[in-house]
Amino acid sequence: MQKLKWLSLVLFLLASFTLTADERLDKDQLRLLAVQYEHGRGVEQDHQKAFKMYCMAADLGNQDAYYDLGWMYFNNRGVTQDKAVAAGWFERAAETGDRLAKRMLTVLAGVTPVADKNCSSLSKDTPPSRQEIESWVELWAPEYGLDPALVIAVIAAESNFNSKALSHKNAQGLMQLIPATARRFGVNDSWNPEENMHGGMAYLQWLVQQFEGDVRLVLAAYNAGEGAVERYQGIPPYRETQNYVKMITRSYDKRIHPEIGDVAISMISQ
Repeated sequence: MQKLKWLSLVLFLLASFTLTADERLDKDQLRLLAVQYEHGRGVEQDHQKAFKMYCMAADLGNQDAYYDLGWMYFNNRGVTQDKAVAAGWFERAAETGDRLAKRMLTVLAGVTPVADKNCSSLSKDTPPSRQEIESWVELWAPEYGLDPALVIAVIAAESNFNSKALSHKNAQGLMQLIPATARRFGVNDSWNPEENMHGGMAYLQWLVQQFEGDVRLVLAAYNAGEGAVERYQGIPPYRETQNYVKMITRSYDKRIHPEIGDVAISMISQ
């Protein structure tokens, strides 16, 4: 299977795992990292970190992670034991042909599978609702050190929660990533709502660090590019950008974004 190149991440878990800015993690590497944390192979064992990494790998389509998450719920590892949620993950894994998952569904015969509310999954084929998008942001934005309210405000301004939105400048999806920005942050498919938001949040996190949390400059850079903000040493004199900043800051009134500390996903050079 050809590996999906995903987000040029400097990924570390509470400062215990670091990559250089030029390295990339894909969905398969994320799952292998989760295995390391689950079993303490080369790192200090931490089931909660393992759960988050399995979640991210599953979010990006690693099928082995479906079984791993079911096993964690079945065995009370990093999450409270929940056989119904375990069955939900085993069912997803079984649909991919996983024999162990099929065996676990036999063990859990009579248990009605339910979706995991702690580990999101949005469909590319069925446009997600605003409620689903906001729930997804609430789950993942803190992993980037971002205020979910800011991310939601940006999505509202960029696409009005339309995952199929396309601008005249070829900006695509929920967070309106232009192809160059998508490539820059390793997004393989901008029409996949999860990938789109991961890419948009990685860019927002980078901008928050670049402009020391100044929300107005972060928003101006997201709209016009950081080069324009640096060139004009402030919000560029573009009507579109100035209106964009005013519109978002009417609903998001923090002038300075909370400091980004130790987070699960980081674009910040170490």
